[in-house]
Amino acid sequence: MNSATQLLSISGPVGNIDVALDLPSAGEPVRGVAVIAHPHPLFGGTRDNKVVQTLARALTSIGFVCWRPNFRGIGDTEGVHDEGRGETEDILAVVQAALAHESAPHDPQLLLAGFSFGSFVQTHVADRLNERGQSVQTLVLIAPAVSRFEVLAPLARTLVVHGETDDVVPLASVMDWARPHDLPIVVVPGADHFFHRRLPLLKRIVSEWVRGGG
Repeated sequence: MNSATQLLSISGPVGNIDVALDLPSAGEPVRGVAVIAHPHPLFGGTRDNKVVQTLARALTSIGFVCWRPNFRGIGDTEGVHDEGRGETEDILAVVQAALAHESAPHDPQLLLAGFSFGSFVQTHVADRLNERGQSVQTLVLIAPAVSRFEVLAPLARTLVVHGETDDVVPLASVMDWARPHDLPIVVVPGADHFFHRRLPLLKRIVSEWVRGGG
């Protein structure tokens, strides 16, 4: 967290959702809203995961209001783990709250970001929003867990970043997933699943890609 972080509780389908709200630096024009999903809650994943916080820092630095919810059963979020189904419903509730919040600009860009299990959830959120006629401008997937879950097809504007030496989700499996979609992958040399010692580079990749329009 930083001085511009607020702690909120919003209503979800099965109870309260515990959310950290990160605001852009003072003087930075607000350009959009980002909702960031953390890694698997049964294996230590929380909204304060270092990759999740790196994503928030990257996006607030270029004018995005960032919402970092805890999944069910983590922190003060109510409910129990639901293998992605209930988590998708909860993120949908967070998206609606984020777009209606006073911090959101008029007609904001909507960006969905996720790390590992969170990437899997966010592809389902994007699919559901598309079914509702709501536009998601950008999808940012970090180490998407394509070998473990049903990660859906990417959006037209999707950034995927993966570590070269990831031993949780092998790079080859991500390439196999991306190939039918003609989707380029940004591979970070020497990076593992959690991007140890590569977080500053990950921050730069995300902020420059999103700022530059992909």
